[in-house]
Amino acid sequence: MNPAYLPIFSFWLIMFVMMNTRKRNQKTIIANRIINNGLENKEMFELAKKFIDKECMVGLFDGNYVNGVIKEVTEGGLLVEKKGKTEVVNLNFVVKIKEIVRK
Repeated sequence: MNPAYLPIFSFWLIMFVMMNTRKRNQKTIIANRIINNGLENKEMFELAKKFIDKECMVGLFDGNYVNGVIKEVTEGGLLVEKKGKTEVVNLNFVVKIKEIVRK
């Protein structure tokens, strides 16, 4: 191997290890939430109830989000409806809920 490629190879190796560590940490956080009998889940449950029948953006831990009207909130998840289609989101994966204001 040419020694000139060593810094480039090292950089990509470090980046790969860091990305895998981040994914593992996210999975550990979710597992801990479930194991702790949903202590954090109860707080999110109470907060999510305030957004019923409002159009919201629900942010998930992996960076994705779900847009739609929150129709129902249970201790296990959210029922989100958009354009006649319904989607269920597990509350253990919800990081943030933001109301969408239309002008």
